[in-house]
Amino acid sequence: MRKYASVFRIALADRLVYRGDFFLSTFLHFVPIITTILLWDAIFKGSGRETLGDLGYKEMVSYYLLVMIARVFGSMPRLASGIGTDVREGGLRKYLLQPIDFVGYLLAWRVAHKLIFMMMAIVPYTIVFWVCRDYLPDWPGITTFLLYVVSLSFSFLLGFSINCLIGMFSFWFLEVASFLHLFMTVQYFLSGHMFPLSLLPDGVRDVIVWLPFAYETYYPTTIFLKQLPAGEALRIIAVQATWVGLIWVGIRLAWSRGVRRYAAFGG
Repeated sequence: MRKYASVFRIALADRLVYRGDFFLSTFLHFVPIITTILLWDAIFKGSGRETLGDLGYKEMVSYYLLVMIARVFGSMPRLASGIGTDVREGGLRKYLLQPIDFVGYLLAWRVAHKLIFMMMAIVPYTIVFWVCRDYLPDWPGITTFLLYVVSLSFSFLLGFSINCLIGMFSFWFLEVASFLHLFMTVQYFLSGHMFPLSLLPDGVRDVIVWLPFAYETYYPTTIFLKQLPAGEALRIIAVQATWVGLIWVGIRLAWSRGVRRYAAFGG
């Protein structure tokens, strides 16, 4: 474990090299929140209804704000494309020559990056949540909060696993950008990021629950909003863990078979 602890420390230092630029990009990440709040305000006024999908306007705004937190955990920018670049350009060979597991290395690196992002995001998150404090729900009880934290942790692992598996496709395909674009498009709609899944018809939701996307964003958010009882929240976490385990098996199979196909030349 000392190897991965070293990777974690190096990743922290790497992320802090351009901390000014990183902080600015993190702050600008929250600008679309304002436009989204105004958009939902227009939607509610235009519909002439008090609730949409069992959510009022204030609940809708609070849902979107909490979705942003879930997205912090589940999003993995440049993970799949980075794996594809290493495979395509031969950078993977350095990991094969070192006494370190490639997937474990990526996980330690990504944990460090997430930690720095969260540290940088504290200020803009505090500002946004303070400005929107009238829309936020009451703080949940300790049991609900702990279930929420566990669910967010599995959201991180689920997002990492899916992106890592997509990156492994680069052993068989020259470019994984098309797979990544398709995944991100589907994820945006089916994860609850664009709108609450409660707005969808029951038949559509019955299909979505068999896919991993909603367990990245939608369900962790509904746990915090106390829309699920403790027993149902535990079931959601169990499904998250199951998906992580299944995808992790796929990653290991893709890695073992892909490395047999891999060839790199030169220094």
